[in-house]
Amino acid sequence: MAESITITDNRTGESIEVPIVNGGVNASEWSKLLPGIWFFDPSFSTTAAADSSITELDGEAGILRYRGYPIEQLAEQSTYLEVAYLLIHGELPTAEQAAAWEHEITYHTFIHENVRKRFMEGFHHDAHPMGILVSTIAALSTFYPDAKDIFNPDSRHKQIIRLIAKMPTIAAGAHRHSVGMPFIYPDNNLDFCSNFLSMMWKVAEPHYDPDPVLARALEVLFILHADHEQNCSTTAMRVVGSAHADPYSCTAAATTALYGPRHGGANEAVIRMLTEIGTMDAVEPYIAEVKAGRTRLQGFGHRVYRNYDPRATIIKRTADEVFTVTGKNPLLDIALKLEEVALADDYFISRKLYPNVDFYSGLIYQAMGFPTSMFPVLFAIPRTAGWLSHWQELLDRDARIARPRQLYDGAPQRDYIPISERS
Repeated sequence: MAESITITDNRTGESIEVPIVNGGVNASEWSKLLPGIWFFDPSFSTTAAADSSITELDGEAGILRYRGYPIEQLAEQSTYLEVAYLLIHGELPTAEQAAAWEHEITYHTFIHENVRKRFMEGFHHDAHPMGILVSTIAALSTFYPDAKDIFNPDSRHKQIIRLIAKMPTIAAGAHRHSVGMPFIYPDNNLDFCSNFLSMMWKVAEPHYDPDPVLARALEVLFILHADHEQNCSTTAMRVVGSAHADPYSCTAAATTALYGPRHGGANEAVIRMLTEIGTMDAVEPYIAEVKAGRTRLQGFGHRVYRNYDPRATIIKRTADEVFTVTGKNPLLDIALKLEEVALADDYFISRKLYPNVDFYSGLIYQAMGFPTSMFPVLFAIPRTAGWLSHWQELLDRDARIARPRQLYDGAPQRDYIPISERS
């Protein structure tokens, strides 16, 4: 027997039965019974605005899967570019498909010289790397006018390749500009993550060889951040995409959403918190302040997860591997103590507040030498594949332009009063 709910309008006594499909009910059925009556859900926390086959997230069970594949398996066995292919195409690539995909992306990493010389170098020396990234991505739409042909499969594929390939180049260039160092061109002999590290850190050596442990750690972090269902930035991507804007404009909008400290800046907030705590002895007093409501515990809890974030477990293991190369981040002991105290306290257990992906990722990035201003940029690079998979999906499904309703709570109708008569 199919699951359903029955809605009754108590004003008229009329009822309608609505089937439950994939955990949701169709709002158009509700509107048949109650035209002009809207669900009030300002943050969309109980509203499904899209159906999608890309990412499955079960917050209660602590499950995250890309196209059905558990995140744990992908992080352990896959590469970022293979995961990007999976998100975009729906299936893992064959060896031949993977080779072609990696070759295309590798040979599209260079950016137009005018983008670098006339645009990126025009920013003030202390411009935030994320601001440079957002603006440069948006500007790319003017360099690739064919991107507006969004229903041409060849053109669409080309823009997807360009965006995934050029994001690390732009990101590294934004950092180099912000610290007054010369731009480093991509090295097509390196893999995706190693190439990014080369563009970030190369100084005068003829060839940069990143530590393989650090390159793999970055690969894992990129896999974990590649997609996360309908978060703020992905929703921005889909909303702008529903207007049939080109993918560069859509990606710039998504990156702008990620720029906000509530979204892409969460791991930076963890670093600030751990620095503020300062010593192991200050951990328990800080926890007391959190419980008293006088401060917040950054990196704990999640809008969706009501269980241990599966990505946090993987990142914690990755952190151990990174610290064997870089030396232990001095804030790590404070973080471990904070987690130990919080997870033994009923206050946090009863509220299902567990460490999330941001709790340890900032420590890893900091240990690898990335400034905190680069943390949201490091988020945007891998998330590009997820954003583009959602953009492509909504076009393929012929999604209507996004247009939420509102509940008006302003003044009733009133007549215009000439300025001379207003008191």
